[in-house]
Amino acid sequence: MDKVIIANDLTLAYNNSETIINQCTFDIDSGDFVFITGASGSGKSTLLKSLYGALSPKQGDLVVGGVQMKNITTKKLNFLRRHIGIVFQDYKLIKEWTIEKNVMLPLIISGYAKDVSEVQVQKLLTHVKLNHQLGKYPLELSGGEQQRVAMARALAHNPIIILADEPTGNLDDYSSQVIWNLLEGACTQLKTTVVVVTHHIPETMKIDYTHLHIEHGSIYEVS
Repeated sequence: MDKVIIANDLTLAYNNSETIINQCTFDIDSGDFVFITGASGSGKSTLLKSLYGALSPKQGDLVVGGVQMKNITTKKLNFLRRHIGIVFQDYKLIKEWTIEKNVMLPLIISGYAKDVSEVQVQKLLTHVKLNHQLGKYPLELSGGEQQRVAMARALAHNPIIILADEPTGNLDDYSSQVIWNLLEGACTQLKTTVVVVTHHIPETMKIDYTHLHIEHGSIYEVS
């Protein structure tokens, strides 16, 4: 099976501050569902940032989607991000845009034709059960609905990888389960690699998954 993420002796730190991830080696197969856990401040979000290029490796190698992340050029990073979907705990929706335009953002960046984009957006908003909210703005929706918009946006451009940072941390049980179902569906139906940072792995998971845990700067697999 192809490796979609490969880390060798990966070390991560902010500027000259204390090392957060220290000489870690791991890999993630294409189509895997991976949970990353650890205590607050352990480096979970830091690791995720490195996977989408917001933080460059201090030492070692990190390859994501075939792209070397160390000293990555802006051109290569923009190319990679066209193949990654990102879901944040605080949604990061553009409040001045309708939910349709928010979902369309990755398609606009990737240069899709307007008519193709509109069809894709309609399909996705139906998929996340928000077709009754068309024309509304993010702040007119509940937190769970906003996160479903964020999920639709992450799926819009058929990414090879979805990275999710505490995607259900602020949601009620119902909304959380909807998000987990969508992430599971992306993995099982679309064969998308899904990497989720979380404090708690839900007991309702119906698919096999890999569990990576971060502790004292080390990353190890929990069996």
